[in-house]
Amino acid sequence: MAIAAESIRPHRSLWTDAIIRLRRNRFAVAGAVIVFLITISAFLVSIFSPYGYDQQDLDAILQGPSKAHPFGTDVLGCDVLTRLLYGARTSLAVGIFAQFIVLVIGIPIGAFSASASSRVDNLIMRFVDVIYAFPDILFIILIRSVLGGSIYMMFLAIGLVAWVNVARLIRGQVLFQKQRDFVIAARAIGASENYITVKHLIPNSLGPVIVAVTFNIPRAIFAEAALSYIGIGVKPPTPSWGTMIRDGYDVIFAASHLVLFPAVAIAVLMLSFTFLGDGLRDALDPRLRR
Repeated sequence: MAIAAESIRPHRSLWTDAIIRLRRNRFAVAGAVIVFLITISAFLVSIFSPYGYDQQDLDAILQGPSKAHPFGTDVLGCDVLTRLLYGARTSLAVGIFAQFIVLVIGIPIGAFSASASSRVDNLIMRFVDVIYAFPDILFIILIRSVLGGSIYMMFLAIGLVAWVNVARLIRGQVLFQKQRDFVIAARAIGASENYITVKHLIPNSLGPVIVAVTFNIPRAIFAEAALSYIGIGVKPPTPSWGTMIRDGYDVIFAASHLVLFPAVAIAVLMLSFTFLGDGLRDALDPRLRR
């Protein structure tokens, strides 16, 4: 009876099992909590902050941390904490929307390449290799010079650079999934290749893609900060962590907090996404399932 009861006990699904394992990873949970807190603070800053991101106080220029300004003020007397939180909006928006563009471009190209003939597949992969060979930052600068300097063009530029990794990953996953029994069974009952690809191959290949996207978000955040630091990123007065570091570098010895706080913010947010990505990778690894 015990064996029969065990045999009819429902098994946990892949995603339920992955969530349980993810919750057991303290670093991944900590990373997710930090990302959540930064996101909530960034989008509610206009409610609890008494300052605007471009509000100047010429009597409080380059002040250190104080009760009125917990993170001090910058060269124009603006509150650094307020600008940090508004800058978090920019960083999160760049990271998330750039990855949306990556998925929109990378998944169809990778899936089509895996489903096409060997000649077409080889042609697409050589094109992907050419794009992959360009240095990311230089390619983004080139795209920015062609498309213009708005923040939406930055989303597009970063997405156009980063999609190649997802395309290669989804192609490998689809090629692996095509050899599994459920695909062979779908073909046996007359399902078309397009139907199998859309309904079975792509959904069953998304686990590693989710992990890759989580790791790509901090890369996009760093790319935005680097572009803003060299002056071709987000345009003032819109706050950006890279712009804040660039502006603070000129007075680093007089007001080191102008460089310290945005640099720490970039490091914490990138590290949090990295911890979360590590946790997702371990949680979705089928070798760790019981």
